[in-house]
Amino acid sequence: MMPDLRTGLHWAGIRGRARADAGPLLLSALVVLLVSVLAGAVPGLMEQTADAAVRDAVRRAGPEADITVTARWEPDDTPDGRARFPRLAEDVDALRDRALDELGPKLSGMLRPPVASVISPTLKITDGNAPRTLRLAYLSGEGGPEVQWVAGAAPAPTVDGTTEVRWFGPPWRVQVGLSEEAADLLGVRAGALLKVVDAERNPKNVQVSGIFRAVDPADPTWAQAPWLLDPAAGADGLGTTRFGGLLSAESLPDARLAFAQDDMRRTVTFTPDPNTLTWASAREVAATTVTLQARSASSSSIDTTSTWHTSLDSVLQRAGEQVDSASTQAAVLLTGILAGAVLVLLLAADLLVRRRSATLVLARQRGASLTALGVELLLESALTAFAAAGAGCLGAYLIAGGVAWPWVVPVLVAAVAAVPAYGVVMAASATRDRKVPANRSARRWARHTGALRRAAAETTVLAAAIGAVVALRQRGLGSGVPVIAPTLTAVAGAILLVRLMPLLTGPALRWTLRSRRPLAVFGAARAASTSGRALPVIALVTSAALATFALVTASTVDRGLAGGAQEAVGADVRVDLVDDAAASTVEAAERIAAAPGVTAVVTGQVTDAARIIADGKIAPARLVIVDSRAFADLLGDPAVRPVDGPRALVRSSSGALPSGVALEIPQQGAPAVRLTADGVAPPVGGATEVVLVDLAAGVPYSPNTIWANGPGAARAVEGLPAVFRASVAAERRDAPLVSGLLLLNWAAAVFLLVAGLLGFVLAAAAGAPGRWVTLSRLRTLGLTPRQARLVAAGELLPVAAVAAAGGPALGVLVASVTSGPLGLRLLTGQVADPALVMPWPGLVVIGAVFLCAVPVLVVAESAVRRRLRLAEVLRVGGTA
Repeated sequence: MMPDLRTGLHWAGIRGRARADAGPLLLSALVVLLVSVLAGAVPGLMEQTADAAVRDAVRRAGPEADITVTARWEPDDTPDGRARFPRLAEDVDALRDRALDELGPKLSGMLRPPVASVISPTLKITDGNAPRTLRLAYLSGEGGPEVQWVAGAAPAPTVDGTTEVRWFGPPWRVQVGLSEEAADLLGVRAGALLKVVDAERNPKNVQVSGIFRAVDPADPTWAQAPWLLDPAAGADGLGTTRFGGLLSAESLPDARLAFAQDDMRRTVTFTPDPNTLTWASAREVAATTVTLQARSASSSSIDTTSTWHTSLDSVLQRAGEQVDSASTQAAVLLTGILAGAVLVLLLAADLLVRRRSATLVLARQRGASLTALGVELLLESALTAFAAAGAGCLGAYLIAGGVAWPWVVPVLVAAVAAVPAYGVVMAASATRDRKVPANRSARRWARHTGALRRAAAETTVLAAAIGAVVALRQRGLGSGVPVIAPTLTAVAGAILLVRLMPLLTGPALRWTLRSRRPLAVFGAARAASTSGRALPVIALVTSAALATFALVTASTVDRGLAGGAQEAVGADVRVDLVDDAAASTVEAAERIAAAPGVTAVVTGQVTDAARIIADGKIAPARLVIVDSRAFADLLGDPAVRPVDGPRALVRSSSGALPSGVALEIPQQGAPAVRLTADGVAPPVGGATEVVLVDLAAGVPYSPNTIWANGPGAARAVEGLPAVFRASVAAERRDAPLVSGLLLLNWAAAVFLLVAGLLGFVLAAAAGAPGRWVTLSRLRTLGLTPRQARLVAAGELLPVAAVAAAGGPALGVLVASVTSGPLGLRLLTGQVADPALVMPWPGLVVIGAVFLCAVPVLVVAESAVRRRLRLAEVLRVGGTA
C-alpha cells in the first residue's frame, strides 16, 4: 500500500509493525504503567504520611506538646496582712480569654478548647501509716468539669465578700470536694477536717465540704489534674499516693489565702488537636509558639504579664527533621526506580529497532523520509506510552488522591522518544551515502574521534556523580542534590565496569585460544564480541546496585531502630522517679534486683540541663552520676569505659564539651567540683550533650533513675513509672514515617531487581538472532545442541557475572558514601549515624537471580529456535 499523500505516513505499516512486535510494546507499556503508579502515588502518600507523622509525634509527646500560659495574681498584701479578693475565678477566665486573643483564630482552631487551672503546692497527709499527699486544684474548661454531689455540697467561701487576714493568724480555712474513690480510701465524710501540713511542716486548715462524682470522667478538663478523680500512686514519690481536693469558684479565694502569695498561679493550657494538624500547618504553629514565647514575660517577672511556655516547637522540629529525611530517602528511591525503568525502556526500544531493522531500511530505500519514519514510530510509541501512563496516573489518583506529574514525565519521555530516536539513527546509518575513508589515518582519526566523544560523555557522568556525592557529604539534606547522588553514583560505577569488561573478556579469550577446548574458545569469542555493548551492562549493574542500596538502607534502619531504643532507654527497663522519691530509689533497686529473671541493676542520678562550666563558659548538659564500672557492664558497649578520680566522660554534638577540657560542677553552699573531660560518654536517654561522672568524683548524689536488664525486669518494675526498650523500639518501628519508608525500600528493591531481570531478557533477546545464527552454523560443523547451549551460556555469563558481583558491591559502596548525609539517624532515633547492616541473604539472592537467569534464557532461546532450517542458516545474509 502507498503512504497517505496528505501526511506521508504509511498507516498499514504502522499497524503491521505494532501487531508483529506486540510483545515488546506491551512490556514497555507495563513498565510505564507500574512506574506511573509508583512515581505518581508515592509523593502524595509521603505527604499524607508526613501529616500522619506530625499527628503521631504530637500524640506521643503528650503533655510535652501542650501550650501553657501562666500569670501571677495581683498582689494581695496590705499594711496589716493580706486581702481576700472574691473574684479570682473571673481573673482566671480573663487570662484564658486574653490567651485566646493572643493566639488568634487560625491557631486556636488547631487546638482543643483551653483549660484554666490553679493548683496548690503538695501537702502531706499526716494521719495514717502509708505516705499520702494532697493537692488542691481549681479547673475551668469549656462547660466543665461537671460534677454531681453525692454527699454534702460544693465548696463554699469561708467568708463572703472582701476581707482582710492579719499576718501570723491561724491557718485560713478552705473547703474542698473529694471524689468518691478518694473519700473511701481516706475514710472521711462531708464536713471532716483533713490533717495536712506543707513542706515546712506548717499545718493547713482544709475541710471536706462534700463528695462528688464526675458527670463525664472523659471530659478533657480532668486531664490537667487526673488525681482529682483517681488517686495517683507514686506521683509524689515511690510508695506515695496523691489525693486531690476540688476547689470551686467560691473557695478559690480562700485557697489563695491558705498558701504563700505566689504559691498558686493561674495557668491556661492549650492541647493541640492532632486531627487538625498537617505538615504545612504544623510549621505555622511552631513559628507562632516561638514568637509568643519570645514576646512573653520571663519566669522571674514580678508583674501579671502572661508567660508562654511550650515544647511543641521542639516536638514539631524533631518531626520535621524526620519528615525531611524520609522525604529525601523516598525521592532517592523514586529516582532509582525511574533510572531502572528508563534503562529497561531503552533496552526495549533497542530490541524493537533491531527487530525492525530490515523493514526500516527497506522503507528508507524505497523513498521514505527520515521524518516520516520518525513520525510513524513516534505515533506508535506515543499511543502506547500515553495509554499506559494514563492508566497508571489513574491508579495513582485512586491510591493517593492526586498525581505527582513531575515524577511521571521522565519515564513517559523515555517511552515516547526512545524508539523513534533509535529507529531514525539506525535507518540513517544504514542508508547514508557517506563512504568509508580509504586513508588509514583518516579511519584511525574517525575511530579516535568516536572514542573521545564516548570518553567525554562518560567523564561527564563520572564528574557529575563525584560532584553530587561531595555536595551531599558537605551540605547534607540542604544541598539539593541528595535525590540524584545515589543514582548518579550507581550509573557512574556501571560505566566504569563497562570499561573493565574488555579487560576481563580479552585475557579470557587469549587464554582459551591456547587451550584445546573449542567450546571455551567459541564462548569466549562470543563474549568478547558482545562485551562492547554498554547499555545492557549499565542497565543490569545499575538495577542491581540500586536494589542493593534499597536493601542495605532498609536493613540499616531496621537494625538502627533497635540501637536507638537501646540509647533512649539504656537497658531493658528504665525507671524514672521524681525527686521526692530519691530516698527510696535504693530500696526499689534492691527489690528489683531480687526479682527472678533480673540479671543486672544500676542506680544513678540523671539531671537534665545541668549547669556545667567548661573553660569558664556555661554548657548545659545532661549530668549522669553513676557507678561507671557497673554502668559500663550494664550497657555492654566496649566503647564505654569506667572512669575514676576527678575525670568525666563527655559527649557533645555542639562541641561545647571537647575532650580534655576542664569542667566545673557548681554546688549550692559548697565549692564547685572540678573534673577533666576524658573519654566519650554514652548517649544516655538519647541526649547529645552528656557528662557522666563516677560516684567517687565527689559530686553530691541523690539517685532518681534505675536501669535493669534481664527477661524478668519488665515484671519486676510493675507499678513503677518505667520505660521499656522493647516498647520504644516497637513504637518507633510502627511510626508512620518509618513503616512507610521501610515498605517503600522493599518495594523499590523488588522493582529494581525485576527491572534488572527484564533488562537481561531484553538484552539477550536483542542479541539472540546473531548468536543463534552463528551457533546453528557451528552445528553444521559438528556442534551438538548441548554444546551450542553451553556456548550461548558462555556468551551471556560475563554480563550476568558482572551484574551479580559488581551490582551488589557497587550498591554497598553507594550506601556507605550516602547513608550518613541522608540522615537515617533521624529515623532510627540514634545520636550518631547508624552503622551499615549488610543483608547477606538479600545480596545472595540478587547475585543468584542473575546467574540463574543464564541457563533459563539459554534453554528458552534453544527451544524457540530448535526448528531453524539449514537453508536459512547457510543463506548469505540470512537471519534467525
